[in-house]
Amino acid sequence: MSEKQRTLAREISLTGKGLHTGVNVKITFKPAPANHGFKFCRVDLPGKPLIDALAEHVSDTSRGTTLVQNGASVATIEHVLASFYGLNVDNALIEIDGPEAPIMGGSALKFVEAIKEAGITELKEDRNYYIIKQKITFSDEEHGVDLIIYPDDHLSINVLIDYNSRILGNQYAILDTLEDFEKQICSSRTFVFFHELEQLYNMGLIKGGDLDNAVVILEKEVEQEEIDRIARLFNRPGISRHTAGILNNTQLRFPNEPARHKLLDLMGDLALAGHPIKGKVVATRPGHYANTRFSRIIRQEMKKSLSKHNIPVYDPTIPPVYSLEEIKRRLPHRAPFLLVDKIISLDETTVVGIKNVTFNESFFQGHFPDEPVMPGVLLVEALAQSGGLLVLSGLEEPEKYSTYFLKIDKLKFKHKVVPGDTVILKMELAEPMRRGIVTMFGQAFVGNNLVVEGEMTAQVIKNK
Repeated sequence: MSEKQRTLAREISLTGKGLHTGVNVKITFKPAPANHGFKFCRVDLPGKPLIDALAEHVSDTSRGTTLVQNGASVATIEHVLASFYGLNVDNALIEIDGPEAPIMGGSALKFVEAIKEAGITELKEDRNYYIIKQKITFSDEEHGVDLIIYPDDHLSINVLIDYNSRILGNQYAILDTLEDFEKQICSSRTFVFFHELEQLYNMGLIKGGDLDNAVVILEKEVEQEEIDRIARLFNRPGISRHTAGILNNTQLRFPNEPARHKLLDLMGDLALAGHPIKGKVVATRPGHYANTRFSRIIRQEMKKSLSKHNIPVYDPTIPPVYSLEEIKRRLPHRAPFLLVDKIISLDETTVVGIKNVTFNESFFQGHFPDEPVMPGVLLVEALAQSGGLLVLSGLEEPEKYSTYFLKIDKLKFKHKVVPGDTVILKMELAEPMRRGIVTMFGQAFVGNNLVVEGEMTAQVIKNK
């Protein structure tokens, strides 16, 4: 039998302070319908804006994961999402009356307890797993970071951390199955090194941090005067522990509690992929930046998989969104380099264009006289021009801007394009445009055949 989606049986609320802002907030978990996913709602802001918990909305990863959408943000959301993910809950509306989720002891334990108290109920709809078919990776060689997910029939996670610390040392944590999440992972607390505290404080972070919601690791013996000075910053006098080890002399819940907490963070960031995953994750030195980039890559692979089963339909009897003359008013390209004849579909995230290929194209004279084939570089250019129309459609006075290639990645050619073919050009935003930089995923089809696909990054620049 197929697994069903799950949500909460009733709503439940918790209150606490944010780790970095120190602001007291109320967070409420509410039931949500099938295919809703996880959404945050800033009930303290006008209009109560919603923020989808998806990787493309990540705006900051310094000491936590922050999401931004609809003019609103919510920070330090990884423990909340890990709690839902770890308990196999698919859908929830998360209302919050402040800018940051409460830290609640530095782990996911309080959130897990609240979810279980509210109860979990099944919905009628099947769970939408994303099943990993081939290895997906994210690497940062400079920092020794590697995240890899392999095909498997269920989710499992292996995490290795290495902080070059004689106290912390190398640590390894494993989650073989989500059934072990509650007992093995959710109670693992966040940790910080003593020498980082003042720097983080001066950066305006950890205003809500204290020895009740974090494990503080002391690399070497420190004079009591220095400990007293740092303790005053956090309004926690009376700390006397000053030998190397755990500053607050708190007994660790697990010998490898820091590694388990890193696994917890990774789970919360993986939830930003938008669907439960079946695959084996192996992570070396993970952190929020790498985690969220990894989730974004997985999400892009999801979109590609969906696009392959969602080929646009071209009906020439339906009037186009943009005719050739309308395209010329928006793009600077002209013959023989204008490679989009019409736009048949356009919304905020996707554009579909048409290129009719005839033997009269100038490039067929040399490519190739006896076996005419449309050059692959021109297929990519046709996609790029379609993507430019998508991006420029969201700007006022689009004729005053141009888009320029920065990068082409994961490009694959599948079939030849020859005279007589009608090429359907589809471009989708992989993530929202930021600071004039936009990444899109493109596919070109002839009939039901995919002829080329790849990722393209461009910059939007105002014309001089």
